[in-house]
Amino acid sequence: MNIRIYNVRILTMEAEKEIFDGEVWVKGDTIAYAGPQVPDTKETWDKEIDGQRNLLMPGFKDAHTHSAMTFLRSHADDMKLDEWLNTRVFPAEAKLTGEDIYWLNKLAIMEYLTSGITSVFNMYLDKPMEDKVAKETGFRTVICESINDFGGTLQQVEEDYKRYSQDPDKLVSYQLGFHAEYTTSRELMEGLAALSEKYKIPVYTHCSETKKEVEDCRSRTGMTPIAYMDSLGLFRHGGGLFHGVHLDEADFDIVKTRGLYVVTNPASNLKLASGIAPIKRYLEMGIPVAIGTDGPASNNCLDMFREMFLTTGLQKAICDDPEAVPAMEVLKMAVVNGAHAMGLPECDVIAEGKKADMILIDLQQPNMQPIQNIEKNLVYSGSKQNVKMTVVGGKILYQDGKYYLDSSKEEIFAKANESAQRILG
Repeated sequence: MNIRIYNVRILTMEAEKEIFDGEVWVKGDTIAYAGPQVPDTKETWDKEIDGQRNLLMPGFKDAHTHSAMTFLRSHADDMKLDEWLNTRVFPAEAKLTGEDIYWLNKLAIMEYLTSGITSVFNMYLDKPMEDKVAKETGFRTVICESINDFGGTLQQVEEDYKRYSQDPDKLVSYQLGFHAEYTTSRELMEGLAALSEKYKIPVYTHCSETKKEVEDCRSRTGMTPIAYMDSLGLFRHGGGLFHGVHLDEADFDIVKTRGLYVVTNPASNLKLASGIAPIKRYLEMGIPVAIGTDGPASNNCLDMFREMFLTTGLQKAICDDPEAVPAMEVLKMAVVNGAHAMGLPECDVIAEGKKADMILIDLQQPNMQPIQNIEKNLVYSGSKQNVKMTVVGGKILYQDGKYYLDSSKEEIFAKANESAQRILG
């Protein structure tokens, strides 16, 4: 489909480029033009959209989530992380079927779309079903490997890497990873390190989320999780850490030296009382930071606006510095850094040749007025109510409260509730 979106303010998220008035052309899944208004396009369009002077920008990237955990939303709350995982989450997940994961994923995608999220870095249990849902809905998904001692083999990991890395449009792609150091044996991590070396690919994992996790690893190995995993060769080709809350001095140097991304999940870390990640320190060291919601069981909301505000607000408080982690830096984390952390550099900005993953922000809402600094409005006062349209790969999946998916809202809600009731009682 060829789409023209005109009469818009455009925030490309390219470095040093200011917001400007203009239009964007989409041909297929790609941006063909992004620039000043064209008086006579001499083009034929399948759809023309008058942006009514609202803001067009790249979509947000949820760089860490567990989509199908929607069935656990508001079920297991107000608990410590280890108790939460072992007594409530893991036992419930053991009852999931592929059919459950199919519908629960679709429910999450609906929420992502309302929050202006155009792609996710999803770590969960059923990769074929993730692939199926992404392709049926048209929602961009990066599958993060979640192997651990309770499931998966190195042979299957290698097969999955080959299988899910072949999509030329990259609607579905794959990154090597594992659940966490505390759920994964040394032998399995060494095997993953060997695969990383064989294919020269990065590795991603939950890491240093809680003090207990760090202390337990030190008791077992004499090292922090970051130092221990690095000693096994897991980060020779880069990768990323989900959470990165509790680090020793030497850990910061490892993260910097290995070129790792840190994906912060402030709402989840607050709700589980895991702590507050040292984002200001990361930025001062030049360590790239992206933002994730984490899953809807620990958050419980898949809302990038809330994550952006918490990312900056918490740093200002703990650093006693109102200048810490400014709004534009946070916006970059949620858009550009997320794309790069997930292996989607073609989705980072609005520019010719990039994928058409974009959102239209409604500026005609009270929380966006007066319009003095749109970028700061997005981070400090923005909310889901401002998302008018979400476009993924050139397809409009959400617009003005309506979803354009392969299943109806009513069917998705009904199926998700059936799964939750059967599993949780």
